[in-house]
Amino acid sequence: MTEAEQAIGTPEPERPEEADKAAQADAAAEPGTDGGRGQRRIPVLLVVAAFAYLLDLVTKIVVVSELEHEGAIEILGTWLQLEVIRNRGAAFGFGEAMTIVFTCIAAIVIGVIARIARKLYSVPWAIALGLLLGGALGNLTDRLLRTPGGFKGAVVDFIAPAHFAVFNLADSAIVCGGILIVILSFRGLDPDGTVHRD
Repeated sequence: MTEAEQAIGTPEPERPEEADKAAQADAAAEPGTDGGRGQRRIPVLLVVAAFAYLLDLVTKIVVVSELEHEGAIEILGTWLQLEVIRNRGAAFGFGEAMTIVFTCIAAIVIGVIARIARKLYSVPWAIALGLLLGGALGNLTDRLLRTPGGFKGAVVDFIAPAHFAVFNLADSAIVCGGILIVILSFRGLDPDGTVHRD
């Protein structure tokens, strides 16, 4: 052995405890692993959902009390008006003969979101799912509580653009959440924070 080798010394073999600590540190640094995800983003989802739901609920209460049975109110001339419509169909007035079906679909969507939330570590996904949840709850509340009730209640729509269906803020939240999910999926970001490249 040369003097240089003696000066450097022979490295000691790594102990099992040290190897375990190193592996845990590596896992913490890798995105998509338990250590690198940080906290679950359920609070973000709930805050966004509550905001979307309450905004939809308050606007519906106001427009029903102030605008129902009144003429359309022009916001941007005939291009954008406020006009209260009772809608038994899906978003934007589609499928009026399938009220119970859409009520069940809304309930299923809420259940799926609750299931996904258990592994939710991505803030963008939390925002998207929060918008979906708030919108679904907003329209589901109408289905359950508004006339005639019993899962057949009519949803209150009041935003009336020219040459387009009348809708509400819950519909807008659902559409925005859906678009955001499509964007996140194309970018390869999963709800658990994992980024994958195809």
